[in-house]
Amino acid sequence: MKREIITIDEKRCTGCGDCIPGCPEGALQVIDGKARLISDLFCDGLGACLGHCPTGAMTIESREAEPYDEKRVMQESIVPGGTNVIAAHLRHLADHGQSDFLQQALEYLEENSIANPLKQEGGAQSVAQNAHPRHLHHEGGCPGSRMMDFGEKGISSAAPSVGAESALRHWPIQLHLVSPQAPYFQGSDLLLAADCTAFAVGDFHGSFMRGKSLAIACPKLDSDMEMYVEKLKAMIDMARLNTITVAIMEVPCCGGLMSIVAEALRNAQRKVPVKKVVVSLQGAILSEEWV
Repeated sequence: MKREIITIDEKRCTGCGDCIPGCPEGALQVIDGKARLISDLFCDGLGACLGHCPTGAMTIESREAEPYDEKRVMQESIVPGGTNVIAAHLRHLADHGQSDFLQQALEYLEENSIANPLKQEGGAQSVAQNAHPRHLHHEGGCPGSRMMDFGEKGISSAAPSVGAESALRHWPIQLHLVSPQAPYFQGSDLLLAADCTAFAVGDFHGSFMRGKSLAIACPKLDSDMEMYVEKLKAMIDMARLNTITVAIMEVPCCGGLMSIVAEALRNAQRKVPVKKVVVSLQGAILSEEWV
């Protein structure tokens, strides 16, 4: 698919680092005095970092970016940046649990007789093995969008045993922030919930979230619905979602979430069963059907 990606003009970049906190995906790092896009995989193209750049070195370009091609990224973006950029990219893949892409990156280095800069640190493979699968992290970016996998038991094991158990399995959950490549979306049953549903349904976790990956959105107030369509399409085709359950409120504006899913399905190569659940303003389930 064609999607938007940040591009950096090295001649204008001063390496001030002001863009780093503005990158919710942790895709930017300052290396050798310049801001670097470490991985296309975690750049959502929303441009949150643009407004922080005092020299105008950062812009958005639209280019083909699906399916993700690790070896092409190595060739075009990572290797030309030098040894430190290569090392940072390998650590970035390991930190996010992307073992397949890490292996492809290592294969590219070997195929092109390029030294692996992590060998002196014990090797990139050991970096990947040491990355905790239940707490995937990145060095930069907003802490509120740090990628985390809580596992099948949700967060209850780390929280006081008071009240109902949480069924949340990962973080982040806002559709603008999630990565379709995140390991917890792979082959999962996705719950796409309108923001208000969790506040209307008293037992939202038990009724809807158990055993599902989660993304939330508001079709009325959120911006850039086209990006939502592209992300859902990527989840369907690349993460190979098993099913999608769309939970919406009975109010008319909420129906826009179903329209977004329908458009993503029309553009996707795969077909995925979709269940529509409509919730009343007082939390009752008004309808539940496969569509």
